[in-house]
Amino acid sequence: MNRLEEIAEPFQMADRDFRLELLLEYADKLPPLPDDYTELRDQGLNMVHECQSPVFLMAEVRDGTVHVIGDVPREAPTARAFVSILREAFHGESPEEVLDAPPDALRVLGLSQLLGMQRTQGLSAIYGRLRKQVKEKMV
Repeated sequence: MNRLEEIAEPFQMADRDFRLELLLEYADKLPPLPDDYTELRDQGLNMVHECQSPVFLMAEVRDGTVHVIGDVPREAPTARAFVSILREAFHGESPEEVLDAPPDALRVLGLSQLLGMQRTQGLSAIYGRLRKQVKEKMV
C-alpha cells in the first residue's frame, strides 16, 4: 500500500460530512511556500491554469527523491487541501512511487462524488501536473 492509499483510508471509511472535515484539516497542513520559490509563483510560473484557484505546484526530483512544492491561498481550501495531501503522499518518495500510484487520486480518496465537475477537473489537473513533472524529471 502506498502513502496515498494510506491517507485515503480514513476518507473512504468516513461519511460525506466527515470527509469534508478531513479535507479541511489537510488545508491547514500545507507548509508555507519556501522563499526560493516565491519569485517563480509571483511570475506566474508553474501555475495549474486548469484550476479556478491560483495553484502553484512544482515537483522536483533530487537524488532520486521527489520534492513537492506548492502554494494555494487559504481562500481556496479544497485545492489547498488536495495539494497538501499530494505533498504528504509523495514528498520524500521515489519517482516510481508517484508514477505507480493510482491514476485517479480523487476516486481513491472518495472525493469524486463530493465535488462538482469543475472542481474535480481542476484537482485532477493538479494531480496530472505533479505526475507529469515527476516523469519529466526522472533521471
